[in-house]
Amino acid sequence: MTNPSQQTATTQGAGRALVPSRQLLDEARREGRAIAALNFYNAETLRAHVKAANECGASVILQTTESTIKYLGIRLVVAMARAAAEELERPVALHLDHGASYELAARCVEAGYTSVMIDGSKLPFDENVGVTRRVVELAHAAGVSVEGELGHVAHNEEGGDISRFYTRPEDALRFVEATGVDALAVAVGTAHGFYKGEVRLDFGRLEQIRDAVGYAAALVLHGGSGVPDELMRRAVSCGIRKINFGTELKNAFTLAVKRSLSASDEIDLRKTFAPAIEAVREVSSAKIRICSLL
Repeated sequence: MTNPSQQTATTQGAGRALVPSRQLLDEARREGRAIAALNFYNAETLRAHVKAANECGASVILQTTESTIKYLGIRLVVAMARAAAEELERPVALHLDHGASYELAARCVEAGYTSVMIDGSKLPFDENVGVTRRVVELAHAAGVSVEGELGHVAHNEEGGDISRFYTRPEDALRFVEATGVDALAVAVGTAHGFYKGEVRLDFGRLEQIRDAVGYAAALVLHGGSGVPDELMRRAVSCGIRKINFGTELKNAFTLAVKRSLSASDEIDLRKTFAPAIEAVREVSSAKIRICSLL
């Protein structure tokens, strides 16, 4: 198994290796900012993220869900991310977003991901700790960072009062100490997908979680798409070190492709996708700047 911690990253971009996300998150903490974690789904969205990161002069975390792994194939995903790392001016990590099982996390570690998430948030506390700790033991032995989740970041489709899913500050440090995770996704009011009403974040709860966890793990905000800029900036000031973006990226790409197809009978996909790459680049750049508090 390749150990990412043993790979040598240059400072010039060419030949740069993917790095563990913990490296990027620790740097973000020292500088009081966050890292934008950008989902990619194909070569075009990845190309957009590369352009945006270099434009902003920032590190990013490139991430895929299991669905994208099934769509592209895990070897192609890793090869694409490694190629992107060579073009990026700043260090970059490849992260598994919302890994649903130990087996999937193990596949990603073996394939060359430098960061994995194991999402046991729907499990009872002790079971969540158990599966997360197993992934940590496997991943850390290979120099790979691990993100867990405590509380449950709901989907907007679930409806109802999502505060029932919020992370309890008193459990946060206990979870981090029991598992050894590098990052912890917390539930403080965000949700996956498009928001149907006003976004309200529980900043008091977030500050309590930050104070409880301290430097033991970086705090992560899922469901960043659609959250007003001022709320994301405040979340960063309250201790969030990684914000995930997916829905807005897919939406920007899809709308741009639809416009391209409706505007002409062009069949050259490179011309059809060019406006979509630009649309995603604009969104990615904006999110990177927000995370950097620019």
